[in-house]
Amino acid sequence: MLPDTYDKDSFDGIPLTVLEHFDWEDEPTEATERLLASDAEEELNDGAAITANGSIGPADGTSHPTANGLVPRIGSISPESDSGGPAASPLQELPNDPSLGVGSMVEVTLDGGAFEAPGSATAPPATMTDPLLYGVIRWIGPLPTGGGNHRKVMVGVELEDEPIDPTLETTNGTHNGVRLFRCPANRAIFVHTSQCSRDRRFQDIPPMSPCSSRTTPAAGKILKLEELEEICGKFKGIQGHHNSCYLDATLFAMFTFTSVFDSLLFRPKEPEDNPQYEEVQRVLLEEIVNPLRKNHFVRADRVLKLRQLLDRLSSVTGLMSEEKDPEEFLNSLLAQILRADPFLKLSSGLDTFYYQLFVEKDERLNLPSVQQLFEQSFLASNIKLKEVPSCLIIQMPRFGKNFKMYPRILPSQVLDVTDIIEDSPRQCWVCGKLAEYECRECFGKMQCEGLEGTAICKSCIDSVHHHSKRLNHKPVPLSVPQDFIPMAPHCEVPRLYMELFAVVCIETSHYVAFVKAASGQDAPWCFFDSMADRNGEQNGYNIPKMVPVPDLPRWLTEEGSRALNEEAVNDKMLPEHAKRLLCDAYMCMYQSTDVMMYR
Repeated sequence: MLPDTYDKDSFDGIPLTVLEHFDWEDEPTEATERLLASDAEEELNDGAAITANGSIGPADGTSHPTANGLVPRIGSISPESDSGGPAASPLQELPNDPSLGVGSMVEVTLDGGAFEAPGSATAPPATMTDPLLYGVIRWIGPLPTGGGNHRKVMVGVELEDEPIDPTLETTNGTHNGVRLFRCPANRAIFVHTSQCSRDRRFQDIPPMSPCSSRTTPAAGKILKLEELEEICGKFKGIQGHHNSCYLDATLFAMFTFTSVFDSLLFRPKEPEDNPQYEEVQRVLLEEIVNPLRKNHFVRADRVLKLRQLLDRLSSVTGLMSEEKDPEEFLNSLLAQILRADPFLKLSSGLDTFYYQLFVEKDERLNLPSVQQLFEQSFLASNIKLKEVPSCLIIQMPRFGKNFKMYPRILPSQVLDVTDIIEDSPRQCWVCGKLAEYECRECFGKMQCEGLEGTAICKSCIDSVHHHSKRLNHKPVPLSVPQDFIPMAPHCEVPRLYMELFAVVCIETSHYVAFVKAASGQDAPWCFFDSMADRNGEQNGYNIPKMVPVPDLPRWLTEEGSRALNEEAVNDKMLPEHAKRLLCDAYMCMYQSTDVMMYR
């Protein structure tokens, strides 16, 4: 609860875990008040009947109201055996507290209360060594068979951790051999509804201002370092919880200061989409992106809702608790659930959301740039991009979380993609005219470095290859846009660039992110860590943090990076943030400010 003297312009006095300005919830309706009446549980337990389709419904055929005034989502109560799949939860909300339902994070009080043992008709006395447990509601309804509580509404909770008390009977989501939900072994417990309450580590604060739920504030454009400093500090960004850093850092990079991914939030549902497509989209928009941009803070329980949906709806397993990588999250969200149009369309026919750099290590490169490795990778794979993407996510050349091909890599501020676009006009590196041929064998052998030195016009091709060492080169014709050929003599061949806006880094299995606060080379950068600090032990909470990094624009320049690399002969001599940027880069995200306007 907030103190009586709370000032909305100050964070003083607010428990750190609930620091989310301008949060709101729907006002209780008349239906809510009826459901909260003292006889609500009797009404649902004794007045319920099994309908013709096998679901629970009131005996008189009417529908029960819920907190939003709608008919509750009722699932089949026909349970499956342990060898089969779990049945849907008969109820979606607790009769005595409609604000809690399937998916809610709760505290389970065992001290002084009784719980339902999974295979016995009587409940053992409550344990005194583990008076409070934390978990997520997975099942609500009358237990299918056995036990003295088979007609009462019980709650199946998946616990965060295995209970300390070894005498507490737990399961993997089964009760009397019947599968009600799935979770790891020794992590499920069935309790009375009165033993569940909202997890106080993630409390809400009272509503302070309304907001349209189906719109999102524009991505912030912070042009000055002083403006960025004002929104940085502790409890800024996305609060981490249970190995969520892979998702926190990626979401922060994708949505805080750029709108390149905003089309994902508004694409209308199509017949081929998952039935819960709109729910995933709603959680992403209303519970993560909106508060992130408006208040610069998102509580962990909001992100947990998205993790639960991804874990249930995609083929990527372990998203709820295991250490995962950003590409696994992107595959789950973008490819499988949102069915987004892939960002990259390759000439090989493969469409993808990110590009993994595959290169052979060049021992001559002391501090390779992303530009150099990017061109080497496309040359080695002999593929090109069919078009300029609005977003280009590049995964660094490393294997797993430990092995890095290069000890340091410089993220290029601007990525020149001209020479890897299939039909892009290119300039002859010798005379500057429109190139008509490409010679891959000339890569790295001419005065002009990189893929730019492989483009040649028809007039220069013989002079370039008259040397005895280049007689066996085999230039191939380039695909030149027909409408550009008449204009070529009268204008300079344009080059195509993409701008770096985020770098996701990893160190000892923990992901963090550097994110640019606006477009332009002089825009300030911030560093984000969803688990920068922690309050409490096992049942404590993580404290996220945003920190401005004023030196980062200089580190990204050719002169600044060279000086930094030469001065710090070992990694320990690098400034903390420079070390993470150069040594721990995992993904670099680029955007085309021109293309993203139309996609």
